[in-house]
Amino acid sequence: MFDMMKMMGKVKEMQSKMKEAQDQLKDIKTEGESGGGMVKATANGNKELIGLEIDDSLVNTADKDMMRDLIIAAVNKAVSNADIQAKEHIKKSTEGLMPNIPGMDLSGMM
Repeated sequence: MFDMMKMMGKVKEMQSKMKEAQDQLKDIKTEGESGGGMVKATANGNKELIGLEIDDSLVNTADKDMMRDLIIAAVNKAVSNADIQAKEHIKKSTEGLMPNIPGMDLSGMM
């Protein structure tokens, strides 16, 4: 039989660690690029676009549609990479805090 007070202490500790890990997500930076590196987007762990580089050769009104598509592709890659890294960060930050209870998946808490 497990100790309910000990379990409640673990829950509080996990909540604290989750909050701390989520606060640190802004420090995670990831890049996505498209067009052979002509467009580079940088996102943080909060899935926010924080940087965008566009090669000078793309700045031409005739290439406007292509540039838009490349930017969208680069941003989507950066945000996808940020999501993966954020989940890994949360997992590492809360590892070992809760017992492995079958059917209790805490990965959706983020």
